[in-house]
Amino acid sequence: MEHEAVATKAPPINEKTENKESLSLVAKSTRDPASDDGDSQENVSKDDLSRRNAESSNQTQNLQETKMEHEAVATKAPPINEKTENKESLSLDAKSTRDPASDDGDSQENVSKDDLSRRNVESSNQTQNLQETKMEHEAVATKAPPINEKTENKESLSLDAKSTRDPASEDGDSQENVSKDDLSRRNTESSIQTRNLQETKEEHTSHCEDRLQHSEGNFKSQIDELFIRLNLKANHKLKPADILQIQSQSSYCQEPGDEKELVHTFLQRILMGNYRARHASVKERISEVDPIQSDTATREEGDTFADFFDLRQDSIDKTIHDHAIHPMDVQMAVLHCSDSFLKQLIVTKLSQCQYALPLLVPDPFTREIEFPLWTFRQIKKSSKTTDTSGNHTYKTMYMYKAETPLVAFFRLGSVSSSKSQLMNSLINEKHNTFFHRHCPGSSRTRLLMDGVVEITWYLPSGKSTDHFPDCVAFCNLHGDIETNKEQLEILIEMSSVNVVLLGDQQHISTNEGVLQRLFKGPKPLIYLLSENNSSVTGTKSLKYKIGLKDRSQATVSEELINTINTCLSKPGSTFRLEDVGKDRGIKTDENHPECQRGKEAALQITRLLEGMDMSRIKETFLPCQGNLWHMWCQKNKDKYKLCCNDTENQVSKIQGEMNQIRAQQKECGVTPFLELFIKNLNLPPSDERCYFLKWTEILLDKYSIQGLTALHQEYDATWSKLLGLKHQHDKSEEIRPEQAKLEVISEKVKATNFGLEHILREMGQIYESSVSLPMGQNEAFFPKFAAEIMLSGYPLELMDGDAGHVPLVWVSAVLDELIKILGDQGVFVLSVLGIQSSGKSTMLNAMFGLQFAVSAGRCTRGAFMQLVKVSEEMKAELKFDYILVVDTEGLQSPESTRKSTIRHDNELATFAIVLGNMTLINIFGESPAEIQDIFQITVHIFLKINKLRLNPSCMFIFQNVPDVTAKEKTMEGRQHLTEKLDNMTRLAALEEVCDAECFSDVIEFDVERDVRYIAQLWEGSPPMAPPNPSYSENIEELKQTIISKAAQKGGMKLSEFQTRIKDLWEALLNENFVFSFKNTWEISVYRKLEEQYGKWTQNLRTAMQNIIDKRIKNHLHKVEYKELVEEMKEPFERVNRSLEQYFEEKKKERGILQQWREKYKQHIIDLYEDLLRSTKTELDETFEKHIPDPSSSS
Repeated sequence: MEHEAVATKAPPINEKTENKESLSLVAKSTRDPASDDGDSQENVSKDDLSRRNAESSNQTQNLQETKMEHEAVATKAPPINEKTENKESLSLDAKSTRDPASDDGDSQENVSKDDLSRRNVESSNQTQNLQETKMEHEAVATKAPPINEKTENKESLSLDAKSTRDPASEDGDSQENVSKDDLSRRNTESSIQTRNLQETKEEHTSHCEDRLQHSEGNFKSQIDELFIRLNLKANHKLKPADILQIQSQSSYCQEPGDEKELVHTFLQRILMGNYRARHASVKERISEVDPIQSDTATREEGDTFADFFDLRQDSIDKTIHDHAIHPMDVQMAVLHCSDSFLKQLIVTKLSQCQYALPLLVPDPFTREIEFPLWTFRQIKKSSKTTDTSGNHTYKTMYMYKAETPLVAFFRLGSVSSSKSQLMNSLINEKHNTFFHRHCPGSSRTRLLMDGVVEITWYLPSGKSTDHFPDCVAFCNLHGDIETNKEQLEILIEMSSVNVVLLGDQQHISTNEGVLQRLFKGPKPLIYLLSENNSSVTGTKSLKYKIGLKDRSQATVSEELINTINTCLSKPGSTFRLEDVGKDRGIKTDENHPECQRGKEAALQITRLLEGMDMSRIKETFLPCQGNLWHMWCQKNKDKYKLCCNDTENQVSKIQGEMNQIRAQQKECGVTPFLELFIKNLNLPPSDERCYFLKWTEILLDKYSIQGLTALHQEYDATWSKLLGLKHQHDKSEEIRPEQAKLEVISEKVKATNFGLEHILREMGQIYESSVSLPMGQNEAFFPKFAAEIMLSGYPLELMDGDAGHVPLVWVSAVLDELIKILGDQGVFVLSVLGIQSSGKSTMLNAMFGLQFAVSAGRCTRGAFMQLVKVSEEMKAELKFDYILVVDTEGLQSPESTRKSTIRHDNELATFAIVLGNMTLINIFGESPAEIQDIFQITVHIFLKINKLRLNPSCMFIFQNVPDVTAKEKTMEGRQHLTEKLDNMTRLAALEEVCDAECFSDVIEFDVERDVRYIAQLWEGSPPMAPPNPSYSENIEELKQTIISKAAQKGGMKLSEFQTRIKDLWEALLNENFVFSFKNTWEISVYRKLEEQYGKWTQNLRTAMQNIIDKRIKNHLHKVEYKELVEEMKEPFERVNRSLEQYFEEKKKERGILQQWREKYKQHIIDLYEDLLRSTKTELDETFEKHIPDPSSSS
């Protein structure tokens, strides 16, 4: 405070205010007030002149001393607002001069570089004032005007032209002129004073320049020190591959013990979707802040109350001196030290945590503002709006393309209220979207956030509790607008509504120009007054003011929400994030040459899609994976079903048809779309190729979302109409057309879903069709391209979910290329299986920081594999190099009643479980009933193919279990689960004639260790709810368990994995029968039915054979068809009665049997009619042979 007072008023010369003009020191009158009584132009006497010259010299000396005092204050930069007992001086950069309550994030922060610049400007103004004063004094001294002389026209008279007579000379004495020697002496003295002032001014200017350089240097040195403390290097960028590894130790569930661990902890938590990543702080070193000092034992019991607290103050001072790193400095430092791809991943995860995102970021060293548009490219959000008629509209949009109103928040001056905390109450009162001073982990210091602009979006849920009816963007400028003018101008230009939090009157007066411009501007304006306690008031031009003093935040928030809604209800401008960097002269990260080249290459591809029906794109540009591939898959499965006598010829025939299909695929060739894609893959692995792949993924997904949004709305409308018709009994004839329409829309949705995986699938089909034919130069490199893409972090399709088939040739070729690139590395195969939308992909993304597609509905089709690298320090412990994660399509989709889907689910489940070293069985809720049928089929298959000598294990993961004591409370449920698994295993073993007694005999499983409960994913209701931290903590515990079990179990070589895929898929194709059933019980019932059917058919055949024998024995004659019908009537009716009786009397099995009742009745009829026709033909031929030839008898 003392320093501020001195610094702001030094020098106390030439002080200017709004209402008073400053007068120079030498221009002030020094004459006696009595001297103005009548004479207007008197000469000053020689003695008076000497006296006045002495006074002038004193004034000059005072001016010199004042200047030196200012110089001393300006250059030594003592501690500001900070007093210690030993009064040690701290640098200006190390202590804040701001009011403790002035910041919306931290109460005691280091002076930012912008604050330092402002103070340097103030110091320069003071220097300028001092110079002006000196120049005025110099001008007066050199002209030597009469002192204390006033004239009516206020003209100055030169010293040698006017008399300097003494006022006492009025009685008639002669007026004396100043001698030439006196004048010369005075001029010499004035010149010396002028020279001294000039030298002082030069010294002061030099000191100010040195101070500015010193301050900038201190700030940069503090940034360097911060990076060193965090173990970061600004010139060494972190990459995703450096972070997405299996690390040696997990500090996830505990606070770091050292500052160098803060970055690792932050990254680990944020990539797992835990918003507590910002709360990480180093454990306090208790020994340094121990309130019980060692000398307290020697103190007497009579110590005073004041002494007691003085002792504690010593401890507090030590803690303050050893200040902690601010959580937002950790986040911003990590972003500054990350490459573009890791930065994009981090910002995407921050968005999933419902955190505000950096929009405008000053460079910590150059202060150049950057707009990180690239980091926003993968952020998409969903919202639901409700119109006045109650109709709901769902939207999923990429936020960089979304056009929304923008509400910008600023602060001017020191305020006691937290701007960020107030903004949080508008967006989500239960979540700290913007970090503020009261957040966990907040500390005294902050270096990297001043001048940063953050953005977030409010997304409505379609409920009456929504704060805003539609999507609204909110921007927050951190720091004072007085020192962040460039960011202020950008936000004012973009905003729809401006909200300014005003501090003390002094800052308002100083920045009156900016405030008046906002007030007179066309955009709505809301002033939040920290020194005013009035409720909201406004004008017709949408200018409002709301008092904050002595008012609750809930009241202020409600008024602010209502006021913003009023402002937004009027027509106004909208904001689109993609346009922020246009024509504003700020740096945009996407302007990097490699990013631009990658973008242009991706645009060349996606321009081919413009104006096309999205549901026809794959058919047009990727023809090999459509009907031709599906036909080939069906032929291949048919080949394994053959059980006729002429199997070899049938196989040869089917193989020929399959070769023809491959030839047709070959004729389709490489389309222009795929040709452009392959052209860019021919680049060597580099950032440019990574940009190309990422841009292709982003742009294709954008096209898909546009098409899918319209289709989902059409589907919802049709489904609602169909439900209405089902409730109207007289509308039954209209139901079938609507059902058919739903199926058409479903097929369009499937066809519209278009991504990078479909391009790779097409490359695979072209490669497979070329294996048996002359292969082109490009096709030979397709597996290598796919392997390199997989190593870049993208998943590769293992099983085509649309065709329900594994492209063995393609997958084997890609794995061959992986082995060439990496060597025959060891892998631990971890697969996941679960019902549709049960959170499988979300779990894997949280566990390993991956980006498998997630959304409501059937997002993953088939099975995909992705590599997660094991860090060097963990390889020795785990004895493998990668975890190969296999994500699978959700089972039991709404159309799962269809036989084809039951077969598909059974094949997929068996493939995933048997393929992996470990499988996570993901169950939504606490009951495994929904998946146990599929599990029974898997056990059946496993028992059948045990010749492969597989040793899989599994864990059951029950998600969305809110109770932390779920494990203890579900003991009975786990016991019941064990009993069910064991019973179905015994039943399967009985069917397959095996000796397995319990589930663990087939698949490694321990009900105590291998059952886990995971908390619900969301902390509240979407779309504004953040992920539940307990969810990611549970996932981390599960991850550590998996790694521990993997270390004991071991993995396999990539070559072994390649062989296992081939053997497993061929075995599954050979076991076609089992996949057609829902569960083991159904298989058992069906086999009994088959046995009974054999008896029925045998009865019919025996009855017909008896008829034949009887006719031959009783002399042949020509038989009429109706005679055979009459003779077979009784046996046929007997069999039919037996069939009906079988289906009716099996009460326990009746529900399962009904699905085959009509089928087997028709089988009996077909057999009966076939027996009649074949018997008549046989008897007729026999009769013809026994008729004598007439010619021979003659």
